[in-house]
Amino acid sequence: MKNAKPDPVLRRLLAFWVCTVMALASHAALATEVSHLKMERSDEGVYLSASIQFELPPAVEDALLKGIPMFFVAEADIYRSRWYWYDKRITTATRTMRLAFQPLTRRWRLNVLPGAISVTGLRASFSQNYDHLDDAVASIQRFSRWRIADAAEVEPGVRHNVDFRFRLDLSQLPRPFQIGVAGQKDWAIAVETNRDLVAEPIRDLSRDATRDQSREAVKEAEK
Repeated sequence: MKNAKPDPVLRRLLAFWVCTVMALASHAALATEVSHLKMERSDEGVYLSASIQFELPPAVEDALLKGIPMFFVAEADIYRSRWYWYDKRITTATRTMRLAFQPLTRRWRLNVLPGAISVTGLRASFSQNYDHLDDAVASIQRFSRWRIADAAEVEPGVRHNVDFRFRLDLSQLPRPFQIGVAGQKDWAIAVETNRDLVAEPIRDLSRDATRDQSREAVKEAEK
């Protein structure tokens, strides 16, 4: 009895399944996620803290090593719910992070700008140098207490809708690069999330420390 040949339909289904699994695995490896988002408030303003998980693709790292800076943009919109109409947008905040490799010193420089690069320019930025790329990327992935609104704009104790976006801004690349990387998944670092958050009050740690010292002094005096 001759060996039965595999069903052509079954073979095509199996090949499609294998390709699908490989594509999903590749997408999962390069997925960008927001693992933490927290809104806080004080008398001075409203602040947002976030943690973003992503892997720097080899193509992006190679371009950085060739001296091409990368721009990462974070944007946040705060909305107030209205039962009778669409939610009202209270404010919009933008933060730009420019990462560049310095060949002479073999170090990484990160500039943080309070706004869009086209509006503020690098003169208004805060800069920091890193010895390793992983440390610089970690600073981009996690930022604490980014001021996104005035205190008077956000009602205390009220839940607000926060639309948060993060992306690698390809529009800031040199023109030839913009044409070459358009639509390539290796350059697709982007994520968007929408969450209902209450601005939690920021504890005054210095005031708490002073209060604890006063209590200790009273205890010592009572002995």
